[in-house]
Parts: sequence; structure tokens; C-alpha cells
Amino acid sequence: MIISLTIGFLVAGGTYLLLQRSLVRIAFGVGVLSHAVNLFLLSAGVSTYRDEPITGQMEPAAAADPLPQAFVLTAIVITLAVTVFLLALAVIGRNDNTHRIPETGEERDR
Repeated sequence: MIISLTIGFLVAGGTYLLLQRSLVRIAFGVGVLSHAVNLFLLSAGVSTYRDEPITGQMEPAAAADPLPQAFVLTAIVITLAVTVFLLALAVIGRNDNTHRIPETGEERDR
């Protein structure tokens, strides 16, 4: 129950941050949503405790499934790359909407 409430809280916070105007807040929103998805994947894949998959010491039916953990590891790497890209865009394009275009003296046809 606590994990599902945590996932819901993270989704709500990430969605709120994604709806903001600042690109830095959007990058943080992507990170928060990524944490929510990672928790969801782990909670969906590991419903009960299972043993470590050691060959020859246990039966294969009781072994833990490594697939959700591999998905989460891949999602962490992808989220890191997307966050770095969004923060680079935020640094490059900072204050684009507050700068005025200087007057050049040229006349334009309207």
C-alpha cells in the first residue's frame, strides 16, 4: 500500500512539474516520473521474495526474475541521458523569451 501511494505521489508531482513553463522544472519532472516508473516496474516484477539464482543450489522455479531489474537499470540510463540533454537545452536557450531583438534600422514590408 505504501509503495502504491508513493508511486501515485511521484506521478502527481512529476506531472505537475512537466506542466510548468521552465525547462529546468520539466527536466526535474522527467526525473520524478522516471522514479515512479522504476518503482512501478520493481513492485510489479517482485511480488514475493525469491531466492538468488545460484546454479545447483536451488530449483529454477524459485529463482528471482532478473527481467524487471534489467528494465529498471535500462530506464535509469535512459533517464540520465534525457535529463542531461534537457538541462543542456535549458542552459543553451536560457531567457530566450525575455531578450529583445535589437533595432537594425532596416525597414520591413508588412
